[in-house]
Amino acid sequence: KLNEHCAASRSILGPVLARATAYAMAVLEVNASMGLIVAAPTAGSAGVVPGVLLALQEERDFSDETMIRSLFNAGAVGYLAMRNATVAGAVGGCQAEVGVAAAMAASADGTPEQCLDAATTVLMNMLGLVCDPVGGLVEYPCQNRNAAGAANALVAAELALSGVRQHIPFDKMLETMYAVGRRMPAELRETALGGCASCGVCTILS
Repeated sequence: KLNEHCAASRSILGPVLARATAYAMAVLEVNASMGLIVAAPTAGSAGVVPGVLLALQEERDFSDETMIRSLFNAGAVGYLAMRNATVAGAVGGCQAEVGVAAAMAASADGTPEQCLDAATTVLMNMLGLVCDPVGGLVEYPCQNRNAAGAANALVAAELALSGVRQHIPFDKMLETMYAVGRRMPAELRETALGGCASCGVCTILS
């Protein structure tokens, strides 16, 4: 639907963001149909990094070598999150899944300072996002949040690349995200007992 919308020149987004959102959602469609995906950093957030990077590569004609370097950069941020905080929705909410995925994507290019500023911006903007899969299925609202995560990543990258600095170091932002996640009630950490999961639409999806 997103691709058809864009092809009909009805998109209100720019070409990079339009592609990034469509690709991010497409990865979750592949996951839902039992296809092969790469957890980046988790299955429920796997669309953000490839969505953003593929869209940028196609729109800016970046080489595969450039994309490989970007993936190394993104992977380093994901590693820091896994080592010093969490990427599990059951522990830290969706801020730890889609939030970290978006931080990885946002940090994929620039100087070291710009990369970490972009990652900090994402975590700041997505702080407190809960994990509330409807019907216990890790697809909805996850798929929509992958699209939103791609948008958040691009905004954060734009800010950092334009020279907007962050006052909170990335390590401190990770600590904050982890602390906020641990303080979330269990109903908002992948148990499907609160948030969107409690809206009474589970029977429609089951």
